[in-house]
Amino acid sequence: MKIKKFLFDLGNVFFDWNPKLIFKEIIPDEERLNFFLDKISRPHLDEKCDKGILIKDAVKEAVEKFPDFKSEIEVYYSLHRKMVKGSFQQSIDILHKLKSLNYPCYVLSNWSDETYEGMEDEYPFLKEFDGKIISGRERLIKPDPAIYQLAMKRFDLIPNETVFIDDREENIDTAKQLGFQTIHLTDPTKISELIEKYL
Repeated sequence: MKIKKFLFDLGNVFFDWNPKLIFKEIIPDEERLNFFLDKISRPHLDEKCDKGILIKDAVKEAVEKFPDFKSEIEVYYSLHRKMVKGSFQQSIDILHKLKSLNYPCYVLSNWSDETYEGMEDEYPFLKEFDGKIISGRERLIKPDPAIYQLAMKRFDLIPNETVFIDDREENIDTAKQLGFQTIHLTDPTKISELIEKYL
């Protein structure tokens, strides 16, 4: 089957996003740090805001559930942009190559609408995609099949003619179940060689 379109995640595909780099200075105790990242920030902040809950509401709820981490929770989103260390040039280069070959390229990303604000000005390559679904705007998140079905409808994607690239295995699994060609990207430096075989 000839590949006609590409659908990309953003975090850890185009962006080096790692909250641990910032919070290891704030929470030097490794066990406490891992508890904060695994049990608080990801499920109660990132995932909720990626699904469209307002930051102020997610923070309020998290503080109520974990009062011992009040200061860390309250500072989390003020540091969010610093958690993005930068972008991966190899991924930007392959996007440019795909566009030069006339492949439509789209985004399907779990990202809070509030924290995505301003990203396209800071990273202009984001404007080169043919369309973007930012989960916080849709109130849906991967790996829920509904957000993939939204992408299929909005971007006129035929799954077996579309390559989906993501760093999280659970997101890849849903894409496979829906019939997409997939690249589970665990090393962004290999993105070019992994995509080349589809061209």
